[in-house]
Amino acid sequence: MDTTITLKIPHIHLDPRTKLFMVFVVSSIVLMTATTPLAWVLRIMITLVPLLLLFSEGRGISALCFGLLYTVALLLMKFFLSTQSTGVVMALLTGYCGIVVQFLPAMITAWYLIRTTQIGEFLSAMQKMHIPDGLAISLAVLMRFFPTIKEEYGGIRDAMKMRGIMLGGGHASKMIEYRLIPLLFSCVSIGDELSAAAITRGLGGNKKRSSATELKLTGIDLLLMALFAILAVAFIIAKYL
Repeated sequence: MDTTITLKIPHIHLDPRTKLFMVFVVSSIVLMTATTPLAWVLRIMITLVPLLLLFSEGRGISALCFGLLYTVALLLMKFFLSTQSTGVVMALLTGYCGIVVQFLPAMITAWYLIRTTQIGEFLSAMQKMHIPDGLAISLAVLMRFFPTIKEEYGGIRDAMKMRGIMLGGGHASKMIEYRLIPLLFSCVSIGDELSAAAITRGLGGNKKRSSATELKLTGIDLLLMALFAILAVAFIIAKYL
């Protein structure tokens, strides 16, 4: 999902504080159901913003995959499925589409934050926001944990393919044993390594940590913050008034 494609969209580099504000707003909105057509339009608008930002970062394949998944689930839920659908398959498909439509916007925004933010920038933003070091370091380790796990699983998957252990290779029953168990051990090892790396870099020390990254909110940051705040207020008004 990290393959880049070229599109005529200018690169937009946002402050990590703006990205965190976007994640907070989108996560708050997905906790509320859209009950009116205007609320649905506002939710779709909020979903489109991080997709366009992914395009601007050159991550068009990721944006297209997320957008296609969201669009298909939305169309199925609106025009082909309902909560009164009969049958086990239809009920499961309805629940799956509902979960995708409800929570995918927050996942897209969080993915954009993780894949486009350097750890140094993130920690500098946490320091400027006066977030306790314990929480900031935990979030920083978490941000590096999932991408590292993804890379580790890719290596395990490639190794198993070379040995013929895959769905189509006649050894489907061994996939759990030879893929998931090594991945679980890798998770423990990677967590320890990331924690050790954080301590080595002086995170969590008694003295205030300096940063080589100078953060400053630009006009586009303020514009996006204002846009998301307006969309959030409009969504609440459309839902409850």
